[in-house]
Amino acid sequence: MRAFWVQERDVEGIKLPGRNWKMLVNEKTGCKNVTFGLAEFPAGSRPGGHRHDVQEEIIYILEGSGRMMVEDGEIRLEPGVTVYIPPGVDHAVINDGDRTIRLITLFSPQVVPGSYDKK
Repeated sequence: MRAFWVQERDVEGIKLPGRNWKMLVNEKTGCKNVTFGLAEFPAGSRPGGHRHDVQEEIIYILEGSGRMMVEDGEIRLEPGVTVYIPPGVDHAVINDGDRTIRLITLFSPQVVPGSYDKK
């Protein structure tokens, strides 16, 4: 096994409801246990909520501001905020600001993009 690196600008985004997600590290890059990516929610974005039945998720806000709705309330999102979402917890990001929210995502075990979005 060798180390792997990737430049964000070289990764094509995956269009998901209300956001664009770039999968930067996963099984295709040799990682066995996590999926690491970058999501962008444009200003005014309000995608429906979803849950991950198996995966834990951690997000870290890089830019922008908004809210995350969770089962027991609301979390204010702004640069520097980290949120841990256990498996089975409904959550939704709402961008009520005037700038794109850029956030890092980390899932374990690995996730299939969009498999969790409500149809």
